[in-house]
Amino acid sequence: MARAVTPTHRLIATTAAWTVALVIFFPVLWMILTSFKTEPSAVASPPQLFSADWTTENYVEVWSRSDYPRFFWNSVVISLGSTLLGLAIAIPAAWSMAFVPGKRTKDLLMWMLSTKMMPAVGVLIPMYLLFQRLGLYDTKLGLVLALMLINLPIIVWMLYTYFKEIPGEILEAARMDGASLWNEVLYVLTPMAVPGIASTLLLNVILAWNEAFWTITLTTTKAAPLSAFIASFSAPQGLFYAKLSAASTMAIAPILILGWFSQKQLVRGLTFGAVK
Repeated sequence: MARAVTPTHRLIATTAAWTVALVIFFPVLWMILTSFKTEPSAVASPPQLFSADWTTENYVEVWSRSDYPRFFWNSVVISLGSTLLGLAIAIPAAWSMAFVPGKRTKDLLMWMLSTKMMPAVGVLIPMYLLFQRLGLYDTKLGLVLALMLINLPIIVWMLYTYFKEIPGEILEAARMDGASLWNEVLYVLTPMAVPGIASTLLLNVILAWNEAFWTITLTTTKAAPLSAFIASFSAPQGLFYAKLSAASTMAIAPILILGWFSQKQLVRGLTFGAVK
């Protein structure tokens, strides 16, 4: 028999959840507050959470010093492009693994996941040389392909998990009614897995948006996204923390807003099939 949840247990759980959320969010809050400080206040010792000399000059200088809209547009194209291309490849792959599994399907899935454990620096030189030879260095197409391949194992794994929760009898019934393979995937499977596909899309947009190592390594100016925009605010003379915080806030603000408004869809998709 399940134990009843008492008000005390609920209070403890709520307090613990808020505590964890605040601990996780505190660095972001500190960065946002620092972006409104002057440089002396930003490096004051002991640190000051709130400053008496609030200013928006950091944002004005960051905006005037750099072409923020171009960096922002590059991030949008690279994030959405890599995610949509990854979905186009991963949906058929996950369908095959979920509904027509082979003897080595589980091994293949584990191998795909294991590639995420490899240090990125281990393939830095081959990737750099390959991009140089193919003319993909400092291009949006190059970053779209790179980030798609990097996040493809996660996309396949997530979709495979969602597809496994869909009864195969439904697809068999569609097949008996004369549905082709394309119609089965596009008009039967995909609509039933919309929550999972949507959460996969959102999560991978966030991962691609936040990617820094490859976006800085494989670009210089033309295709540089917001991660390179942030890196441009470190100078040989040192770090200007207030301006760097302003640039970082401007870079993460779009994805924070997206995550805030899509949090229900993310939670719904990430917990799809978790409770039976």
